[in-house]
Amino acid sequence: MLREPSQRPPLAHEREAGGEYTRQEVCRLLKIGNRQLRSWERQQLIPELAEYRFSDLLILKKIIGLRAKNAHPRAIRQALHAIRERLRDHPAEDVQVYQEGRRVQVKIGKQKMDPRSGQLLFDFDEAEINKLLQLPGAQKRGATLAERVRNKLEADQWFERGLELEQRGAPCEQIVEAYQKASELDPQSAAARVNLGTVFFNGHAWADAEMEYQRALEIDPDYALAHFNLGNLYDERGDPKNALHHYEEALRLHPAYADAHYNVALLYQGTRDLLNAMRHWRAYLKLDSTSTWAQIAQRELAKIEAVTVVKGKAAKPPKLELVKSEKV
Repeated sequence: MLREPSQRPPLAHEREAGGEYTRQEVCRLLKIGNRQLRSWERQQLIPELAEYRFSDLLILKKIIGLRAKNAHPRAIRQALHAIRERLRDHPAEDVQVYQEGRRVQVKIGKQKMDPRSGQLLFDFDEAEINKLLQLPGAQKRGATLAERVRNKLEADQWFERGLELEQRGAPCEQIVEAYQKASELDPQSAAARVNLGTVFFNGHAWADAEMEYQRALEIDPDYALAHFNLGNLYDERGDPKNALHHYEEALRLHPAYADAHYNVALLYQGTRDLLNAMRHWRAYLKLDSTSTWAQIAQRELAKIEAVTVVKGKAAKPPKLELVKSEKV
């Protein structure tokens, strides 16, 4: 559960933590307008809800604080997504979200977490690393541990550099070099492999992209994003069977993965499996009802529903664009 690091939330005494609040009550308690709430829903900072639980109010309080400090909505969205993924498996952990400079930072207990990859980061400075070398016992063991920590810190720096280079539109070679350095220094970084694979994917280097995504899954078999990106890769290569397998793996690991529902719906619609296509279009629209992609989903769902009611009216489905491969 999210909570303020310095004080107990004042709303705790108003209702049991498992209770529910209407949209009107949320706006009144948090002193925000319904228009602001809808704006955050359109930006996908929060899901569109009719009723809110206490944990939802705490997330909204955190969004209000971060937006007051001019944190970018994309950075907030990445951080909140990483937190939800983490709390799904570790619900009792203490989570803090805060702004440090221009970045939104996440802390799980006493450890920092990368809001893009969801990976826990080492948070040692140089003085602490040197202390490791001076601990009693075998100097060799201390030196090995210190080297691993240094490599992890340097890997995180190269990973951040890769993200910054992409944002600046730097040459592809520089971006690849940054993610490769991160992977070499931290062989267990599945996030660096996924981002490297997506650079190759966008350059149509299919074999290299497939290799990097597969390596990410070797490191973390339950990495939903790696499965999703592999699904995109196989679909681009005209292999719907493998594409569907990896999309469904992504949904098994993350049932609320909206983009995976969207792409699975397209695959089923393309093979005329209309019942499964309808099922996934409806699942997608429950998760996203306002975006441009949602408008396409509503249109395609309406076409299928019309076909199932009036037989003989079906037309060959148009070629639609898949949701593209993602980075962390």
